[in-house]
Amino acid sequence: MRPAFDPESLPVIDVDKRRPALSAPRLRADFIRHRLLVPPAWAPELTDESRVYDRNRSLRQAAVLVPIVERRDGLTVLLTERNANLSAHAGQISFPGGSQEDYDTSRIDTALRETEEEVGLLRDYVEVLGALPDYITGTGFHVSPVVGLVRDGFTLQPDASEVADVFEVPLAFLMDPSHHERRLFRWVDGERMFYAMPFPREGGGHRFIWGATAGMLRNLYHLLAA
Repeated sequence: MRPAFDPESLPVIDVDKRRPALSAPRLRADFIRHRLLVPPAWAPELTDESRVYDRNRSLRQAAVLVPIVERRDGLTVLLTERNANLSAHAGQISFPGGSQEDYDTSRIDTALRETEEEVGLLRDYVEVLGALPDYITGTGFHVSPVVGLVRDGFTLQPDASEVADVFEVPLAFLMDPSHHERRLFRWVDGERMFYAMPFPREGGGHRFIWGATAGMLRNLYHLLAA
């Protein structure tokens, strides 16, 4: 079993300043819609945690929604901060989503249902564009990231038992590799590299986007940049 650790306390070993930020045309809804519908040849980056996953445990199937919100000032990504008392991924920043249930008809259905339950975003506001490569977490989840374009005008009703906060980050910030940090955690049985994308918080500090969420965003960048 891997020990618990504070990811924000670990040193930055690298920041991706080699790749350019996405240009303005690639940050538009019509481009993203077409790119998900007709993806080019591209190579996803292996950022999941399958290499440090305990093979003696069975994977739990899950899906999340990557909600790209259409705002007047540009596209944003809606994220949640999970409650600190949850049994899995407590306090972490994540996409809305959760475990697949027997009555779900598909991974898309799981992502939309869980999003509605967690934050109150009705599926009528979501245009499903496609999916990113699946992601395996070290905590035993096999996650399917469903990308959706969210039209403005919705009202959120977060579930206080699961969600501590809901906020949006400009897509342009997340699609700029100069904001993609690599951090490394070493312990007696191995090591784990992960991405982090700290987003400045009003009043000081950062919202620390890392792990699976940052890994999926990293692959969204590769897809849109291809």
